Amino acid sequence: MPENECAVCAYNRQILEKLRSEMPNEETITRLADTFKIFGDNTRIRILWALFDKEMSVSEISNTIQMSQSAVSHQLRTLKHARLIKARRDGKNTFYSLDDEHVKRIIEQVMIHVKEQ
Repeated sequence: MPENECAVCAYNRQILEKLRSEMPNEETITRLADTFKIFGDNTRIRILWALFDKEMSVSEISNTIQMSQSAVSHQLRTLKHARLIKARRDGKNTFYSLDDEHVKRIIEQVMIHVKEQ
């Protein structure tokens, strides 16, 4: 048995080979890790939670999570860059919402996991 192969996996080389062949490439793993880092900030989680079912302006988000508009705007840029939220302009106002249902499902699944403990 090779040094880096566990005794449990050795019984079925097909399982081990399937796992190895399906391993994402390094670029994909890095992007995944970077996305998880975005979720690792309390303020960003609060913003995502506020946007869960509605779009909001910076001032509405700021009032909801009780933080300055400047601090909220900074975090919104990070979330937008990570494609977790999107922005819509209406005149002079910008409204933010979750980018898509995937973001909502990520939050829902992690919440289920957290509440199980």
